[in-house]
Amino acid sequence: MAAFAVCALAVWLTIFPAFADPATPEDEEVRRMLEKSLSVVEIDKEIVRVQQQKQTVAEQLQVSQDKLKEQEQAIEKKREDAGKVLRAYYTGERDIWLTALLSVDNLSELLTLLDYFDLIFANDKLTLNTYKKQYKELKSSIAKLDDQSKQLDELEERLNTQRARVVALQKDVDSALNGRSDADNLRLLISEFTDFWENVGLTEVKRYFSALSKAMKHMPAWVQENKDDMLEINGFNYSLTIPEDKLNAFLREQNELFNTFAFAFEKDTVIVTGKRDNLEVRLTGHYTLEETGSILFHVDSLMFNGLELPDTTRAELEKEFDLGFYPSKIVSFLKTKSVAVEDGKLLIKLSISL
Repeated sequence: MAAFAVCALAVWLTIFPAFADPATPEDEEVRRMLEKSLSVVEIDKEIVRVQQQKQTVAEQLQVSQDKLKEQEQAIEKKREDAGKVLRAYYTGERDIWLTALLSVDNLSELLTLLDYFDLIFANDKLTLNTYKKQYKELKSSIAKLDDQSKQLDELEERLNTQRARVVALQKDVDSALNGRSDADNLRLLISEFTDFWENVGLTEVKRYFSALSKAMKHMPAWVQENKDDMLEINGFNYSLTIPEDKLNAFLREQNELFNTFAFAFEKDTVIVTGKRDNLEVRLTGHYTLEETGSILFHVDSLMFNGLELPDTTRAELEKEFDLGFYPSKIVSFLKTKSVAVEDGKLLIKLSISL
């Protein structure tokens, strides 16, 4: 039993530091180092994602290039056939059939000749249409090839940009550590924060985003149930006002996670905060109205335990979780005219879609 206890303690001591909750330091310089270190970790993930995208696009490009070669070979024969048909019409080679038509002596010959006409002209039409179709497909393949080449160039540029960011951030961190008497302790602190973020923090942030995304899908039905309180009708125009207290009450009905979570509306800004145990998340963002009438939420700032995460993390979370609002799901014939955030409320102007 004693040996077992010693082994268990050893295992616990080995694992616990990686999942410990390090306190965010108050020293501003140290906080900036931690933010930059977390940014290095997150941008490294973005580099991996971009590399994977680049590999996928490169493979698609190779397939498209091979397919283009096959199409070019296949269309060459049809180009020759189409040329022969057009030359026959241009040089008058088909006039012989008109002469033959004028020289028939009886109805039986006429009908037989017309059958020949039908076969010849149908075949000519098929030859020309086949070439036209293959030529159109070839042009489409070339255009697709160009798009993929441009996408590959953009990904390469994006990859280089992110690599340069990582190098610069790591250089800043190393420069800040050099010469400090507590450099080893700070490196340990950075390592603890990094481990805590990757093993606990990121999971927690994604948990909030996932819960929010699921709740937003039920929002149109909730508005429909409470339209007498929030929807004002003036002729063909509708005004939807969502107070922050009602929205927070709705969210808490959806998931108990939101008992320690809140939306706050300020002028042109949405602030979302959540705190559970020793984990704290704070994000600010704004809504935009899309051409489709959808209202999308964009994250402008994301803080975890007082440390700001980079734009790559925000972009990836936006991509993975949909926090948008779709008023057309309230009433199908309504379209969104505008969206605005004021102190304490979200205002959405709607009109009948004619």
